[in-house]
Amino acid sequence: MIKALLFDKDGTLFDFAATWEAWANSFLTRLGKGDADRFALLGQKIGFDVRTQTFSADSIAIAGTPGEIVEALAPQVSDMTKADLLQLLNYEAENAPQAEAVPLIALLEEFKARGLALGVATNDAEGPARAHLGEAGVTGHFDFIAGFDSGYGAKPTSGQLLAFAKAVGLAPSEVAMIGDSLHDMVAGRAAGMACVAVLTGMATRQDLEAAADVVLPDIGHLPAWLDSRSQ
Repeated sequence: MIKALLFDKDGTLFDFAATWEAWANSFLTRLGKGDADRFALLGQKIGFDVRTQTFSADSIAIAGTPGEIVEALAPQVSDMTKADLLQLLNYEAENAPQAEAVPLIALLEEFKARGLALGVATNDAEGPARAHLGEAGVTGHFDFIAGFDSGYGAKPTSGQLLAFAKAVGLAPSEVAMIGDSLHDMVAGRAAGMACVAVLTGMATRQDLEAAADVVLPDIGHLPAWLDSRSQ
């Protein structure tokens, strides 16, 4: 029986493209300093096409950590330290516009009414994650929030997931990991959790279905999925 839901953030709670394409444009514009060629090169390094304003399917920004993005960009940004680059990245991330994948407050309140524990495990930094959840007015709905820098590691390893199960006093088998990327599914499987994929990120059904127990259009379909399991 599923007693807790652990959500990825970007591409799961929030629509990935609507949020992070705006972030990439703003962040890379600042780094490019008015140089169109530099702007395009920086975009290429993280799998972002500055002409079409879209990410490639293998972009490091989709499931990677801010630290990994910094490592990809740092050789092209010699006038900034990695620490300063990470600080700027996190600042731009905190201020990125958030587009909810579905109306979150009503859905999360339904989950709480069912007695489910709720958590967030993201490869974003914890600070921007809390800022985004706060902007949506849903921070208080979650019993656990962890980013890649919270001390549990980052997906696809299972540290964040196991920390959530421990924090809410449940066995991993009583938790469903919900995410939009293979990193989420690999982490969920390694932790021994049910794995639910959603299609509000950049991955396709074909990308995810072999790694997931179920693929849903978005998290709004979770109540029906939970009901089907109980039946």
